[in-house]
Amino acid sequence: MKCPHCGKSLGDKVCPSCGSEVLEESSFCHRCGAPWRATETVSPEEVSTDISQRILCSDGACIGVVNDQGICKVCGKPYTG
Repeated sequence: MKCPHCGKSLGDKVCPSCGSEVLEESSFCHRCGAPWRATETVSPEEVSTDISQRILCSDGACIGVVNDQGICKVCGKPYTG
């Protein structure tokens, strides 16, 4: 991933859950919300995939689900109930 302004490399890490590029200092993937640890790999099994436990985004136009921090994994909006 490169800075759109200066072109400097911001990191070459890839999220194991969705395949998006992730900044090395990030705690979570900016695209899917999966936990991200720069020093170790997060296995897909660590990310909850139990469909019955998901909370859908409270924005009526979004198809995302809410992560453990209460943020939609697709649009990034906080869950409002």
